[in-house]
Amino acid sequence: MKVLLTGANGFVGSHVLDRLRARGITTAVLLRPAGNKRFIEAHLPHLEVRTGSVGDPQSLGAAMQDVTHVVHCAGCTRALRVSEFHEVNQVGTRHVVEAVNQQQGRIQRLVHISSLAAGGPATADKPARENDPPNPVSEYGKSKLAGEQEVRGACQPEYVILRPSAVYGPRDAAFLPLFKAVKAHILPRLGSGRLALSLVFVKDLAEAVVTCLTHPAVPGKAFYVASPEVTSAPALAGEIAAQMKAWTLPLPLPTAALWPLCVLQEAVSRLTRKPSVLSRQKYAELRAPGWVCNPERLRQELGFVCATTLKNGITATLAWYRQQGWL
Repeated sequence: MKVLLTGANGFVGSHVLDRLRARGITTAVLLRPAGNKRFIEAHLPHLEVRTGSVGDPQSLGAAMQDVTHVVHCAGCTRALRVSEFHEVNQVGTRHVVEAVNQQQGRIQRLVHISSLAAGGPATADKPARENDPPNPVSEYGKSKLAGEQEVRGACQPEYVILRPSAVYGPRDAAFLPLFKAVKAHILPRLGSGRLALSLVFVKDLAEAVVTCLTHPAVPGKAFYVASPEVTSAPALAGEIAAQMKAWTLPLPLPTAALWPLCVLQEAVSRLTRKPSVLSRQKYAELRAPGWVCNPERLRQELGFVCATTLKNGITATLAWYRQQGWL
């Protein structure tokens, strides 16, 4: 087996690379020339680095020479323009699928990383399942669903689609502001304060990805990847505060107040040319009633469970943030 990994230098991709290397799986990585390699520096002497991007079909075709499996992890999670989500998550995936098909049967399987956002919001009493009609509420979610459709509609070799819930863990920048808020003795309460969440610790997700490379039960299917433990935004913040031994004051952020905050942050992002998680697109996700999925299909058909508890995951994440001086 030889794997080509896209998005290897990102948060999730770098952990997938860790697992591939730990399993002794020969790996090549697709990297843009100016890509930040800080998370994968130690692996580079043991890898084949193939220069290119999902936006460059010619480089993709060259990168897939002599590989047997592809893990497509590259994606756009924040953007200055809405069109960027579709350029990367949909059109980029189309390019990947076309390059896979051009290998004339040499590639055996594509593992495509999508998102719970492609399925849309769901509550704890009715969590999202793979057979539910998709209902994405943001352009990000719509672009990830469109990427899935590119895979389903055109991929000739075997494929599997993974829909992780919100991912956290070492190297993650998206949850870092919450840790920083707690350190500043602030306990944010979004909306009603009852938002239910499915989360997945990044190392569990990486293990699921590598498992899907060869498991006989996965071809042609989609799987939600999440811890079976459902939490909430207040419980998450509370666990962080408990582990940091920080006293906090609640800061209510009602749904109505989130809109101007998102608009303001989007304006700042355009001025600085630095995309932010907060935007008008993100508002559609923040006002949703919940983001909960049921990972039972993954357990039943693959025997795989994302076993890291929220407590243990926060412990590992907090330790990494402190070690790296991020917190």
